[in-house]
Amino acid sequence: MSIVDIPIEDAGALQAGRTEIRREVFRELLHSATFIVGAVILLFWIICAIFGPAIVPHDPYAQSLLGINKPPSSAHWFGTDQLGRDMFSRVIVGSRDVLIVAPLATLLGTVLGTILGLFMGYFRGLVDDVLGRFVEAILALPVVVTGVIVLATLGRSNLTLIIVIGLLFTPLIARTVRAAVLLERELDYVGAARLRGERAPYIMFVEILPNVFAPIMVEFTVRLAYAIFAVLTLTFLGLGIQPPSPDWALDISTNYGVVPAGYWWEVVFDAVAIATLVVSITLISDSVQGALEG
Repeated sequence: MSIVDIPIEDAGALQAGRTEIRREVFRELLHSATFIVGAVILLFWIICAIFGPAIVPHDPYAQSLLGINKPPSSAHWFGTDQLGRDMFSRVIVGSRDVLIVAPLATLLGTVLGTILGLFMGYFRGLVDDVLGRFVEAILALPVVVTGVIVLATLGRSNLTLIIVIGLLFTPLIARTVRAAVLLERELDYVGAARLRGERAPYIMFVEILPNVFAPIMVEFTVRLAYAIFAVLTLTFLGLGIQPPSPDWALDISTNYGVVPAGYWWEVVFDAVAIATLVVSITLISDSVQGALEG
């Protein structure tokens, strides 16, 4: 069911119809195997990020010169790396930084993009033209390349990483929100709010915003997967999360050179962890989008 398919008798009927659609979407997600699988995998990594240090068998930071490059065994399930650190413990704890940086960057981009999109779509005219040129200019910049340049200039820190990725995602989300607001501003409930004498900020953030929440949610889940990829890519290049964090991409960057020597476990398990996290977000995103468009 789509919002545009609802027969609009008046503003109250529109709002009631949309409330029912939200409930239907929620029920559909709860019965979606794809969504449940993605949510379970994501929940697993969230639990690892929160409780990992308390449940891992070894200190993920502890080094042992007598235990370097050991293959997987009962003592070290995923083997050890070049410094003798337990790879299983590092993989489990390694989800922490990326699950802090990527969601915060995505949230920042979503908030700023939503505000920008609301202004562009509601006011149109000169405001839309001026902000639209800014959005187009940012959209022309590749995220990873721009991130490399900015981080190399401003310095490497998680806060800088969050701000850079968030700002680069802002115009992408603004464009989607703008398109949704352009449709909403012509509907009866917006006209009714204007007739009541409501001011533009109230109409945008109280009347229109709840009714464009669906595309915003889709954008958030889609951008979250891209944010994870961007964070891990920049970390692999040495510009993202910094040592001694047991971050997956950081460990791959440190250990991939020893793979030709046969020490495959120092890279493979981190790569599998990255793949499962990205796949889980993608499954959730696809499920949300399917439920909202179904």
